[in-house]
Amino acid sequence: MVVPDSKDKMYYPSDDLQKDAHVPGFNSYLALYRKSLETPEAFWKDVADEFFWKTPPVGPMLQYNFDVTKGNIYVKCMEGAKTNICYNVLDRHVRESNLGQKVAYYWEGNSPEQHMTITYSQLLSQVCRCANVLKRLGVKKGDRVSIYLPMIPELVFTMLACARIGAVHSIVFAGFSSESLSERIMDAQSSILVTADGVYRGEKLINLKQIADEALEKCRKKASSSITKCLVVKHPALRTKSGAACNKLQTPWDSECDVWWDEAMRDSPDECEPEWLDAEDPLFILYTSGSTGKPKGVLHTVAGYLLYTSLTFKYVFDHHHDDVYWCTADIGWITGHSYITYGPLANGATGVLFEGIPVHPHVGRFWEIIEKYKVTKFYTAPTAIRLLMKYGQEPLQKYDLSSLRILGTVGEPINPEAWQWYHKVVGQGRCPIVDTFWQTETSGCDLKPPFLFQTFPFFGVEPTILNEHGEELEGEAEGYLVFRKPWPGIMRTLYRNHEHFENTYFKKFPGFYVTGDGCRRDKDGYYWITGRIDDMLNVSGHLMSTAEVEAALTEHLAVAEAAVVSRPHKVKGECLYCFVTLKDSREFNHTTVEELKRLVREKIGPVATPDFIQNAPALPKTRSGKIMRRILRKIARNDKDLGDLSTLADPKVVEVLFSHRCEAAA
Repeated sequence: MVVPDSKDKMYYPSDDLQKDAHVPGFNSYLALYRKSLETPEAFWKDVADEFFWKTPPVGPMLQYNFDVTKGNIYVKCMEGAKTNICYNVLDRHVRESNLGQKVAYYWEGNSPEQHMTITYSQLLSQVCRCANVLKRLGVKKGDRVSIYLPMIPELVFTMLACARIGAVHSIVFAGFSSESLSERIMDAQSSILVTADGVYRGEKLINLKQIADEALEKCRKKASSSITKCLVVKHPALRTKSGAACNKLQTPWDSECDVWWDEAMRDSPDECEPEWLDAEDPLFILYTSGSTGKPKGVLHTVAGYLLYTSLTFKYVFDHHHDDVYWCTADIGWITGHSYITYGPLANGATGVLFEGIPVHPHVGRFWEIIEKYKVTKFYTAPTAIRLLMKYGQEPLQKYDLSSLRILGTVGEPINPEAWQWYHKVVGQGRCPIVDTFWQTETSGCDLKPPFLFQTFPFFGVEPTILNEHGEELEGEAEGYLVFRKPWPGIMRTLYRNHEHFENTYFKKFPGFYVTGDGCRRDKDGYYWITGRIDDMLNVSGHLMSTAEVEAALTEHLAVAEAAVVSRPHKVKGECLYCFVTLKDSREFNHTTVEELKRLVREKIGPVATPDFIQNAPALPKTRSGKIMRRILRKIARNDKDLGDLSTLADPKVVEVLFSHRCEAAA
C-alpha cells in the first residue's frame, strides 16, 4: 500500500498474511475484478449460491438504468427471488452449519464491569422473541419501526427482528436530539419506537426516554405522529442486581403508549417463522444529511444488500473462521449496519459490540478490549486514532496487542501522521491497514478491494473521474468521482422522494452515479479521495450538511443570516466554523455564542456542536446574492491567498471578516 506524503514508500503485508489470504496476489484480484465487470451474471450468482433462497430469481442477477435521459433510474437484483436476511445471518448458521455455540458477539458496556457473551443460538432465540413482541404490538410486513437505542444487545435484537418479520427498520443514532429523531420518525411514518430509559456516555447519564418523549410530542404538535407504541429497554447500567430499575433516573411514562421491554419479552416464544420476502423488498431506511438541510432517507433492499455486505466483509477484512473482529462504530450509522451486524453475521463471524468511548474509564480502553478478546481485525475511525495519539505510546505498552492481524479505518480521510502512528504503534509495524471509502448510499466498501491492494475498486465497482463538463479523464487526473454502473448493494431510492434521488445522484452527469466527492488518480492508477465537492461537512466521520447547521443557527431570534464551513481540526479532521450575521442592534457576545451552540445541539445533536462562531457584520456574496463559501473557508483557516475577488459585490467585507476572526482559531 502507498501512504500519502511517504515519498512513494510501499508497505507490504507479511508472507503469512498473503499466503492465507482469500485473494493472495494482485493477479488473483485482477482476475476476480475482471470477472465481476465482464461476466457479472456469473460473478454474483457464485456469491448468491452461498445463501438460502426460498424461491430462485426468474430474471438476470442485475438490471438497471443510470441515465435520467432514458427514463426513471432503477436498480434490481435477483428479481423474483424470495429470501429472508435474518434467516441467512442466523438460522443458516445454527440449523445448517452447526455454529449455534459459536460466539456471535462479545458485548462490552460503557463500564468494563458490564459485559456479556452472546452465541448464535442465543442471538437467534432473542431475535425470535423480539419479533413475536413486535407482531403482538401490531407490526406487519412493510411497517416502519424507529429504533433509538445505544450500543446494547437489544439494538441488534430489534433490527434483526424487524428483518425477520419483513418490517423496515429505521435506526436513529442515540446521540441525536429530539428534533432530529422526530424528523426521522415523521418521514418514515413509523408505527413503533424502540428506545431505552437512559444511557451512560462516559460519566454522563442521559435520559434517553425523555428525549424520545420530546420527539413524540413534536410529532404530535405537527399532527404527524404515527407511533402507536413505545417499547422501552431498561439499560443494564440502570438496573439493580435483581434486574429492577434503579432510582438514578426518573423515567417518564405514558401507560397508553409505553411498554417495558422486559415485560413484553418475558413470555414471548423463542421461535418465529421468518417472512419470505421478495429480493427487492425494503430492508431498512437510514437517514443521512442532505445538502438542502432535510435528512435523506436512504433505502436499501434485502437481497442486494445481503450479497454486497457479506462479500465486502469477507474480502476487505480477509475474514477467517477463527477471527475476532471489532468495528468501533455505532450501529446508528451505516458502518454499524454493514460491518457490525449484517456483513459479519452473514459470514458467521465473532464480533465485539462496544457501547463505550475510547477514553473511559481510562485511555487504554481500546487496547484493554483487544487484549481481553484477542481481537484479530480492528476497524475504527481516524478521529479515534488522532484522539488516542495525544496520549502517546505509554497506554498501549500495558497491553498485549499481538493478536492483531489487520487494521482498518472508515468515515473520513486519514492523515499521514495518524496512518503512520496506527501502523507503527498499534499494528507494531506488521499489520496492513485497510483505508476504506464508501457511503451510506453504497452500503459497503467501494474503493477498497481485498486487503492487499489499496485504493483500487472493489468487485463490481467501476469508478471513473469526470471534469466539470462531464468528460471522462484518463490517466493522472483530478475531478468528480462517479460510478459507471451499479452493484447489488447500492441504494434503490430516497424514501418517498424518488425525484430528489434522481436529481441528487444522477442529474448532473447522466449515465453515472455521482458520489459528491472529488478524487485524484495518480500515475499508478491509485484513487485518492480529495473531499466533498458539494456543501457537506465531515466532522469526526459524521457527514452533515452546511444547510442543516445554518437552518438551526437562523432559528435564533437574534440571527439574520448564517454561513457554515469546515476548518481543519487535529482530532476531528474537520470542525464547524460558523459565520453569523445578527439583526440590527443585537450585540454579539459570549452569551450569544453559547446560546447558538446550545441551539445546534438541541436541533441536531452534540456531534454538530460548532467549534467556532464568528461575528459577521456581512457575508461575502456575488452580485447575484450567492454566498462565496470558498472565501469563508479561507478566512476560517486564516489563509489570505484569496484568489479572484472580482465577482464579489463588496470586496471590503473580506477585510472586516478577517478582523473579526475567532481568537482561538488564529
